[in-house]
Amino acid sequence: MLNGSAYTHFMLETRRASLNDAELITRHRKAMFADAESAPHPVLEEMGRNFEPWVRRMLADDKYVGWIIEDGDRAVASAGFLLLDWAPHYLDPAGEQRGYVLNVFVEPEYRRRGLAQALMSECMDEAGRRGIRVVALHASRKGQPVYEKLGFTTSNEMLFVDTKSEQP
Repeated sequence: MLNGSAYTHFMLETRRASLNDAELITRHRKAMFADAESAPHPVLEEMGRNFEPWVRRMLADDKYVGWIIEDGDRAVASAGFLLLDWAPHYLDPAGEQRGYVLNVFVEPEYRRRGLAQALMSECMDEAGRRGIRVVALHASRKGQPVYEKLGFTTSNEMLFVDTKSEQP
């Protein structure tokens, strides 16, 4: 106790994700969608079974770059940057790639401490290192203010999901 109130010391360190982190990244991805109440548990479980080998492959191919913030030996936040092939566009007439930020997740008890913003800085620095001028993401209602502070704006993107076709 310090001055009559609980005092918690955080020893936070940020590191780059490795192939060994595929399970952790998958767990954080599922928790992110569960927190946003985006899908029922069985769908998230199926997504996780398919996502883990995918993210392992993308990490190996250097198309997915991730960062993990740890408090001691506990991973408390993570985020990823995905490199996408993209046609030249009026926002980047000479560019053939676009960045996509995904899997931004912070454990509930670590929120409102700037961790998401720190992870976003890593993602945006990666975009700069790779010469990527256009970066997209999908934001939850909770996350939208964080991204707006970093200069992200709402776009005109639309989405179509084929719900009639059976999945394998």
